[in-house]
Amino acid sequence: QVQLVESGGGLVQAGGSLRLSCAASGRTFSNTDMGWFRQAPGKEREFVAAARRNGGTTYYADSVKGRFTISRDNAKNTVFLQMNSLKPEDTAVYYCAVTPTWWYDNYRDHRRWDYWGQGTQVTVSS
Repeated sequence: QVQLVESGGGLVQAGGSLRLSCAASGRTFSNTDMGWFRQAPGKEREFVAAARRNGGTTYYADSVKGRFTISRDNAKNTVFLQMNSLKPEDTAVYYCAVTPTWWYDNYRDHRRWDYWGQGTQVTVSS
């Protein structure tokens, strides 16, 4: 099975920045799509960002567009999430995800993603 390990979470003040990393093993990730989801207490897991395997196409939730940037290093099987201008509403557990099958109409649905990390906590104070 594929293993994903997130890192980089922590406590940051509003307006600050964090960079999350997710290292994957057990698969050739140049042939997969990679993304980030987050889940706040009492809320459903929501889509944050994704990077297609071709390396040139990215997708963002409206709530983070312009503030977050997703990137990937296929040679290291790693996906990153640079988070700038953080807001208290960004507070959540952030999960990285991988799928070998891209769902053009449903990529925001976490059920369409096959492999998951254990998550890393991001807390933004006001």
